[in-house]
Amino acid sequence: MKLTPWLWTLPLLALAAGCQTATQRARSGATVTVEEVSKSDLWKVVATASDEDRIGRLGLAWQQALSEAEPRFRREIAAEGDLLKPLARLPRPQPTPGSYNCRMISIGKADRRSPAFEKFRPFFCYVQVDEEGLLTIVKQTGSQRPAGRLWDDNDANRMIFLGSLALGDAQEPLAYGDDPKRDMAGVFERIAPFRWRLVIPGPQSGEKIQVFELTPVADQPK
Repeated sequence: MKLTPWLWTLPLLALAAGCQTATQRARSGATVTVEEVSKSDLWKVVATASDEDRIGRLGLAWQQALSEAEPRFRREIAAEGDLLKPLARLPRPQPTPGSYNCRMISIGKADRRSPAFEKFRPFFCYVQVDEEGLLTIVKQTGSQRPAGRLWDDNDANRMIFLGSLALGDAQEPLAYGDDPKRDMAGVFERIAPFRWRLVIPGPQSGEKIQVFELTPVADQPK
């Protein structure tokens, strides 16, 4: 699958801006202060204010989602183990490039009639890496296919996901930010050896949280 150019150009441009000296002298002789952008803050340059706010309130989203689902689905939640424990994350969140078995669970009501807990059919997704080590996740099958970039964060135990949703038979997803209704933003974490999760707070579909589980395919394509 051909990757969209924005995935690679944005971080390079932001890095170039961040490498400027801390102070620059203007033509008038006045000193102008330029704030440096660290690698772990680059995602904030790209993310919309609303998505940055959602990620900042992830703990509250977990609390609201589980409080809605647990009265009826306590056993189902417990059966998922660390996947649905808000604080179950381990160091070194970077995934290994390759093919993954993936599945998704939504938690919290989208409206009064919708279920507070729902599991969906498994699918395949792929983690890609470019020559500069930039990671991308792409859902390979289905009528709704998230795809996006993983960014470093100040919290070394997580990465930030910014992406969008390809619908129907579209060949490629839109670039993040091109259509706010398709934007996706969340947190990527490792929760066990060879097991990761992507948590999307406040998704467009209305649930409190979507949780994607990723486990490597046993026979990786060469």
